[in-house]
Amino acid sequence: MTPTMPPFTDEHEQLRASARGFIERELAPHAQQWEDERWFSDDVFGKLAAQGLLGLKYPEEYGGQGGDYLHEAVLCEEMARIGSGGTAAGIGAHINIATPPIWKFGTEEQKQRYLVPAIRGERIGALGITEPGAGSDVAAITTRAERVDGGWLLNGEKTYITNGVRAHFIVTAVKTKQTTPPSRHHDVSFLIVDRGEGVVSAKLDKLGWHASDTATISFQDVFVPEENLLGELNEGFKLIMANFQWERLAMALGAVGAMALAWERTAEFARERQAFGRPLSGHQAIRHKLADLATSVHTCRCVTYDALRRFVGGEEPLREVTMAKLLTQRACFELMDACLQIHGGAGYMREYFIERAARDARLGPIGGGSDEIMREVLGRVLAL
Repeated sequence: MTPTMPPFTDEHEQLRASARGFIERELAPHAQQWEDERWFSDDVFGKLAAQGLLGLKYPEEYGGQGGDYLHEAVLCEEMARIGSGGTAAGIGAHINIATPPIWKFGTEEQKQRYLVPAIRGERIGALGITEPGAGSDVAAITTRAERVDGGWLLNGEKTYITNGVRAHFIVTAVKTKQTTPPSRHHDVSFLIVDRGEGVVSAKLDKLGWHASDTATISFQDVFVPEENLLGELNEGFKLIMANFQWERLAMALGAVGAMALAWERTAEFARERQAFGRPLSGHQAIRHKLADLATSVHTCRCVTYDALRRFVGGEEPLREVTMAKLLTQRACFELMDACLQIHGGAGYMREYFIERAARDARLGPIGGGSDEIMREVLGRVLAL
């Protein structure tokens, strides 16, 4: 177990031990099966809910544990122990990006209708922003909601949506205002769209994250009632930006957890594997590489924890969160590649976890804001 580091306390480390035990007992043994089946059971959400792990940061009045983002951060790290990036991604999409906007911006009625059953694991959520022609350029979305009696009529398409097949509801960014010239920030709204008539999902095949369902979702004349408007009309861009900070911090935390696990298992392999009459770790080239990788894990953890400390302290740490996301995702992918190399031919075989971990890590520099976008954000923050 990693020694306690600020901003975490002994209380958080007790939660870590409990969550890790649950994950290693109940989830990790099924990782390979879920990868092979390209799906994990919806029952996983119910099991997590029974442990109180779907509502760590949510108030008790909604069925949560009454904790905060630090408690959620512990889970973000520990989900790497599942051994299936896809399973962690599906769970993470539900708790880190789909339900927070409802908690922050939803009406009391919306919280009762969506957040409460989501915390119980009874209704699964997804966030629908990316489109075939609008990824990092969020303001370029074209999915449109037209006013009709009692609500909106929704038409358009979203893609690369985690939980896009299984989700019972999709927190969806839409254009709700026609402006000339087009507005970049004041014509987008959010609607909570229930799965039903006119909502069609098509599952996508991926390099990694095999256990998660990533989908293209089309909306064909979908009626969305007035009461499903989330936040203010035509002010959805602010909602998007508010969600990005935690999403990117959660990704950084997940990368740190994955890097630590990969290093532990690779170091163990190097100590046990014999080559030329001694363990791999007895060879300077391997020993020095493992030392470098341990340094990378620690560096990424320190940068991420610093951003987390600022975030939970009430700052607006755009620079630090962006740096953490940028650093950890590329470092994680590079560490997985190095760990696979140390495993040699075994690392290329499916029986060793590192083969899957290397594929899963490749999404990090793309999802939640690509490396290129992170550098553009930093360029502006640094007044370059």
